[in-house]
Amino acid sequence: MQNKKVLLGMSGGVDSSVSALLLKEKGYEVIGATLELFAGSSCCNINTYIDAKNICNSLEIPHFTYNYKEEFKKHIIDDFINCYANCKTPNPCIECNKHMKFGFMWEKAKELGCEYIATGHYAKTEYSEKYQRWVLKKSNAGKKDQSYVLWSIPKDLIEHILFPLAHFEEKEQIREIARKNDLKVANKPDSEDICFIPDDNYKKFLENNSDIKPKKGNIVNAKGEILGKHTGLYNYTIGQRKGLGISYKVPLFVLGFNKLKNEVIVGEEKELYKKEITVTDINLLLIDEITEPIEVEVKTRYSSKVAKAKISQNNDTIQVIFEEPQRAITPGQSAVFYIDDIVLGGGKII
Repeated sequence: MQNKKVLLGMSGGVDSSVSALLLKEKGYEVIGATLELFAGSSCCNINTYIDAKNICNSLEIPHFTYNYKEEFKKHIIDDFINCYANCKTPNPCIECNKHMKFGFMWEKAKELGCEYIATGHYAKTEYSEKYQRWVLKKSNAGKKDQSYVLWSIPKDLIEHILFPLAHFEEKEQIREIARKNDLKVANKPDSEDICFIPDDNYKKFLENNSDIKPKKGNIVNAKGEILGKHTGLYNYTIGQRKGLGISYKVPLFVLGFNKLKNEVIVGEEKELYKKEITVTDINLLLIDEITEPIEVEVKTRYSSKVAKAKISQNNDTIQVIFEEPQRAITPGQSAVFYIDDIVLGGGKII
């Protein structure tokens, strides 16, 4: 008999709770797992554990909590701080998926004799006859699709991942299932973008948890002319217009940074557009390597639309040439490559 044992990551929210219900209805032997990652975060507090455990009790499935706070600090918090220290803008959800949910949790799943792991992500896995392998695809959820934040998972793991919410188009459908089945979290609000910064003040978090402190410096244009003063490089993002405190003949935007000189570089909006970028820390899911240029669609932020581009690989980097110049591309963010609705892979923008 096929092993239908699955370890499901449970945050105490409606998505993972309905995932538990759907998996059980399909005949899977479900074990709920809540990862302790960061004390006081939106996904790691006493209410999270209670909600997850209560849902598991109501569905008559076992539930365990596992303490991975040390690993979370090493792989996610330290990376988050290091990125800002080097004038990059990180996406900690991508690192968390890579190391925690589809790293340590998969190791735990194997210890428990599970063939699968599952999460409440809006994404899809299936076997592709065309590519003769398991693939990661966009879900049916449109703007809520989360395939972008999953590009860094190991490709060998795809066939062992279940996404019970893959075919739903609206969050309200999930809540309705929860209501019909008397799941107490049916109307629970969605969690924040960055779970370990519940108040959404990343600047305060950096100042309280690292050596990054306010350090004034010059705001300059591309010619090096001093136009104003900044309060610390980490307080600014590429594309930012407001809060620069500069009076100038045309609107100015943050274009980048000079860490060595402690400078914020600004310019006109037209200077924000780039036709080419380079990507590193590559993870290819659909193919093993790019041997010749491939036409793809690229997302450079979770919330951005896809853009047509041609990509080619040079050892450990990928060169991306867009059909149309793209605005405010930011180092540290991920570029994710799609062929139709399949994730080819991705990497970090440098």
